[in-house]
Amino acid sequence: FAGGLSGVAFGADVPLLSRVTQGCQPVGATYHITAAQDNVVLQLDGQPALEVLLDTLKVSLDGDPQEAVQRVRHTLAGLMDADGASQAGRTGHFGTDTRVRHIIGLDGARHGVALADHVEPGMRLAFCQRNAAAARADLVRICAEIREELEPQELEPVPQPARADADMAPVYGALGAVQQPRPGRHIAGAIYVSCSGRGGPHFGAPGAELQIVRHALGDVPLVGFFAGGEIAHQHLYGYTGVLTVFCADE
Repeated sequence: FAGGLSGVAFGADVPLLSRVTQGCQPVGATYHITAAQDNVVLQLDGQPALEVLLDTLKVSLDGDPQEAVQRVRHTLAGLMDADGASQAGRTGHFGTDTRVRHIIGLDGARHGVALADHVEPGMRLAFCQRNAAAARADLVRICAEIREELEPQELEPVPQPARADADMAPVYGALGAVQQPRPGRHIAGAIYVSCSGRGGPHFGAPGAELQIVRHALGDVPLVGFFAGGEIAHQHLYGYTGVLTVFCADE
């Protein structure tokens, strides 16, 4: 026996909502992959992929390549299927159609960029980097979207708490007035799965992501864990958070 999967399956009669929040932000344009082999991107919009990457990062391999190598090590690639949407959201994040993958090598002979995933011509690619501010703002966004979808006419703004941790101040500011539920559909519980690359220092403190979710959703049962890959919709993501809430009527 090799491989396997364990989990919990819920029936169609269990009402739930799920949202994906991205942890990386595009650093350049979105390109079409026009030539590729296995996991190596050879051309982007007809140009050598390695040259496009270096131009995006404004570095060169000529002379001392160390600066370029360091910049590449901090860069990832967002992959999108040919029929997916490529537009970034209002917080500068990728959409749920984007799968972030590591750059695992540079092919100097073919001027290609090797990724930790299979690529094909027709797919789209945008180079990206981790961005803590964008990740926090996008996590707040998905929490607000869930609240609005559950209770579109039943939300009543109330002032934010008088005291707020310094690390959380930008989050409270982005959220603005906290929306507290009034009678109607409510959240019976929530599960938050976050990439291990997002937790701790990336958000400023251990458990900071759960604090953000707790503040946005209110006093509801909430559990979560870190993962090496997050499953949502039909994709395996990286550097994301997946929030699922269970709904119930009053």
